[in-house]
Amino acid sequence: MSNTTTAPTRLLGGTELPAAGTWRLDPGHAEVGFVGRHFMLTKVRGRFTGVDGTITIGERPEDSHVSVTIDMASVHSGDTARDDHLRSADFFDVTNHPSATFASTQVTWNGNRGTMTGNLTIKGTTRPVTLNIEYLGHARDPWNNDRAIFSAHGKINREDWHLTWNMLLETGGVLVSKEIELQLEVELIRQPTAN
Repeated sequence: MSNTTTAPTRLLGGTELPAAGTWRLDPGHAEVGFVGRHFMLTKVRGRFTGVDGTITIGERPEDSHVSVTIDMASVHSGDTARDDHLRSADFFDVTNHPSATFASTQVTWNGNRGTMTGNLTIKGTTRPVTLNIEYLGHARDPWNNDRAIFSAHGKINREDWHLTWNMLLETGGVLVSKEIELQLEVELIRQPTAN
């Protein structure tokens, strides 16, 4: 049920933002995706369907914190052979590293946009990542849950996480791009506060 003791949104500096408190990521409405290039030309998209996370929104947006866990075996790119390869030791090595995690360390905010820097751990390696974030708005679903909708994107070099598998092309270049674009579209569900 919805937390009806306080409004689900508030005005800060004239901008509507989600109320402070605990929000949970809705896995059924979370697009945690990535885009790479094949032959250095064609965009190849993938996504993870197994995502769980808690977002604590601070009274000041800068005091917010995000903690997310990703089931790496849940990767889907539209091609079974490619997905199996991504799960193998060449890439995510899901047998030995079934989960990836992200924990924020710093948030900056201006209006309905901001940046979030955090530690992304993949395959046992942790590196900082910065995402550009946008708050898209609030909705109340038919079951009276308050939802906050966010979009985020950023770029990483996959080799920073030792995801180095590749093949050289006869024409020059490599088969799979090192640069990967992260694209996230998520809905957060407001959690009740303790009485």
